Amino acid sequence: MSGVYRIAERLMGMSETVWLRHANPWSVYSRFSMLPLLAMAIWSRVWIGAWALAVLAVVLFWVWINPRAFPPPASLDSWAARGVLGERVFLDRRADVPAHHRVWAALLSAATLPGALVLAVGLWRLDPAWTVFGTVLTMVPKIWFVDRMVWLYDDWLRETGKDLGDV
Repeated sequence: MSGVYRIAERLMGMSETVWLRHANPWSVYSRFSMLPLLAMAIWSRVWIGAWALAVLAVVLFWVWINPRAFPPPASLDSWAARGVLGERVFLDRRADVPAHHRVWAALLSAATLPGALVLAVGLWRLDPAWTVFGTVLTMVPKIWFVDRMVWLYDDWLRETGKDLGDV
């Protein structure tokens, strides 16, 4: 499963500088808007037809620009910053991530799939209830994943005494 995470990291062009900027809580919390915005962009085909592709392109640009849009945080103590830094540790091939964190990361990532399927059906059928329910079912495990990355980062700090950024 970690290969999937690394592919996503490469597609996003996540350098050390971008990771540190993404640790800004504004970046993390605004990133939670992406799945609802993506759903609305797809749904907009009903209202604006082929122009929905332009809306989709804007949303996908927001997905890419979001980790770069905010300055590095003043502190790395927030839940959001620690979640991002935990994900950075998780993706670092040199880090020895304990099995319990790897297993939970895989389970929580897999737990987003049923919600994504419900969301896809809702968008296909243009069913608001399925779309909203699928969005929630997808986002809850993702938020839990971020929380798990906070735990991983806190464990990593205790074990190594290292910090991922001098902010």
